Amino acid sequence: MKKTEWYLEYEILINRPGLLGDISSLLGMLSINIVMINGVENARRGLLILTEYDEQITRLKSILQTMDTIELIKLRKPKLRDKLAVRHGRYIRRETEDPKIIRFVRNDLGLLVDFMAELYKKEGHKLIGLRGMPRVGKTESVVAASVCANKRWLFVSSTLLKQTVRSQLIAGEYGPDNIYIIDGVVSKQRSGEKHWQLIREVMQLPATKVVEHPDIFVQATEYNLEDFDYIIELRNHENEEITYQAAGDSGFSQNNGFSMFDF
Repeated sequence: MKKTEWYLEYEILINRPGLLGDISSLLGMLSINIVMINGVENARRGLLILTEYDEQITRLKSILQTMDTIELIKLRKPKLRDKLAVRHGRYIRRETEDPKIIRFVRNDLGLLVDFMAELYKKEGHKLIGLRGMPRVGKTESVVAASVCANKRWLFVSSTLLKQTVRSQLIAGEYGPDNIYIIDGVVSKQRSGEKHWQLIREVMQLPATKVVEHPDIFVQATEYNLEDFDYIIELRNHENEEITYQAAGDSGFSQNNGFSMFDF
């Protein structure tokens, strides 16, 4: 019989020696296998477990709720953020007012890459926005996640190595396993009509699109921020403000915000 994966999270109320052993022994007595365990938040522990029967989870829940040394927080089929929390020892942070906004700092780059790689593995159209100040690691994270997900990345517009503004793709560059990367600032300031025709074509493909600087991108297109499935914000530190300072009609300059070669 196929085993089912569950996520168990509990908070330690009385941290005494042998507590983890007691939990492990309880799971063993119920014939529940531990796949992975880690601290996920302060005094909380998260576990990925495998069971053959739902009755095992029912019994486990009833026993855990009687223990005075822990408080049962979650016992459910694992979500993506649960799996990432166990792998990395911390949760990804969502914006409370807008759940599609997810925040990371540079110290979270491993978690960010893992998170994006899991998004890339899902089939179909996905539109991901990526905000961040210059040289914070945006493009590098997108590329690293593509490698982790075994996907091919394609720059529609970018300044990673040199300024790239494409007006067409070749036959082998169309496909659902490609990750299409668009720099909103470069596309807005340095492109022509053929480039925008290509972007409209790419946006219709059943594949993942990652748009760096989505706020600038939507200024030049018919799309809006509500069209994005996720908005990822990457900062050097938690209190950093992501800003775009316009310099007249020319857009951004080195003296007033971003330079074109900062991206």
